[in-house]
Amino acid sequence: MASMSADLVTDCLARLDEAHQNGVITDHSLATMRTWLRERRYAEFAEQLADLIVRAKADKEIWKSLDDAYWTVIPFGTGGRRGKMFPVGSNAINDRTIGESAQGLAEHVMATSGAESDPSCTIAYDTRHRSEHFARLCSEILLAAGFKIFFLRGYRSTPELSYAVRYTKSTCGIMVTASHNPPSDNAVKVYWSGGVQVLPPHDKGIIERVMHVDEISRYPFDDGVQDGRVVFMEDEIDPAFVSAVLEQATTGPRELSVVYTPLHGVGATAVLPVLQGAGFQDVRLYAPQAEPNGDFPNVPGHVANPENPEVLTGAIEEARSRSDDIVMASDPDCDRLGAAAAVGPEKDSEWKTFTGNQLGALLTEWVLETRSRQNVLQSTDAVVTTLVTSGLVRHIGEKHGVNVIDGLQVGFKWIGRTIDDIGPEHFIFGCEESHGYLAGTHVRDKDASVAALLLAELAAELKAQGRTLHQKLDDLFCTHGCHLERQVAIKLPGAVGMIECRRS
Repeated sequence: MASMSADLVTDCLARLDEAHQNGVITDHSLATMRTWLRERRYAEFAEQLADLIVRAKADKEIWKSLDDAYWTVIPFGTGGRRGKMFPVGSNAINDRTIGESAQGLAEHVMATSGAESDPSCTIAYDTRHRSEHFARLCSEILLAAGFKIFFLRGYRSTPELSYAVRYTKSTCGIMVTASHNPPSDNAVKVYWSGGVQVLPPHDKGIIERVMHVDEISRYPFDDGVQDGRVVFMEDEIDPAFVSAVLEQATTGPRELSVVYTPLHGVGATAVLPVLQGAGFQDVRLYAPQAEPNGDFPNVPGHVANPENPEVLTGAIEEARSRSDDIVMASDPDCDRLGAAAAVGPEKDSEWKTFTGNQLGALLTEWVLETRSRQNVLQSTDAVVTTLVTSGLVRHIGEKHGVNVIDGLQVGFKWIGRTIDDIGPEHFIFGCEESHGYLAGTHVRDKDASVAALLLAELAAELKAQGRTLHQKLDDLFCTHGCHLERQVAIKLPGAVGMIECRRS
């Protein structure tokens, strides 16, 4: 508080009271902003907050932004913290809330590590605004707590982070990404040892620590590099990760023309080397969406979500004009895959996108079918999915005589835990409705690169037979019954939106 005059603090407090009396800000916003102006732990943010309060007199939109940023405390959910970036605020992603997340994680690890004397954390980040900054910030906080940091420089995928946690035998991991959220957002995903997102009891333990963080300690990143406690791992991890994914490849046709879009995300670091390493040489990046860019400028609505068919429109138009076979798209952190293809084998055939459930069914069938051909499929093998995923997956699994575990809570981390519960040797395939897929046990999270590999193999084999993915899907419907679904998305942003949600 030394940098702010008492008169400025008094003036800001008066302005807050007036705004509250006029119904411009909520009770919580008033109380929390008063705390951020007064308490020493928020001193580095007080000047920024004061400046915004003063400017709000001439710009009423600033009051709305401040109310949204302070009306509650952004939750540290069961996997991490995600939300809109704003330089100050308890309900926004900024240095304070990200710092609290890293500090709380460090304190929980140190409290539960037992005999372990050398905790470590692997950290990676995607193409979003400030992702590298937040990754370095988390590193500095963990360094101050005594951790060794395995750091992946440059944009990397979430599944590669999960793999790297396992590869380095880290105590935990942090991925800085907001997945498919709008450009305004960012987040941290927190992983435990073994590469799965944090689960009970550690999720609640971390949350408890995060919500009670007072002081945040930091140790300079560059000093950590100099003293050997920050180790850059990308040159070692990148080829090892691709090799691990390629262990899921099977022999077969490779004549397939693929248009791939990373939707301005990290996918070129994962999907492209995997497809090329598997022998798919006719793979072309969709140029308008190839540049890593946190604004997602050439994505409709600037929300790079492969669940939305509109994000594939441009790539589909290009594919049709060049007579390509398939379009694939991964979300910005490359853990989910979307796709589109021609309905029929004719050159002028209509193109359609696939839902997450449809891709899950196709990939389940392909994995089980190929293992059956190789005579390695066993009755103790398991397909794992969640309770909102299509029942078609169960029908396919039962037809092939394997176990189907499909009552899990929503979220791929529950699939990740189940892999270890049943024994990795029994896990065959995992999927969820929201375009997340995994074959193999190289990670404990969904992986768009292995999904792209499997889908390319299936599409290439069907092309060699003069058939398409949509025709294969129709075959599954004919065998197991037609399964249809639709999604409904309702956006209710900010404090007003949350109030509406609670009224519903």
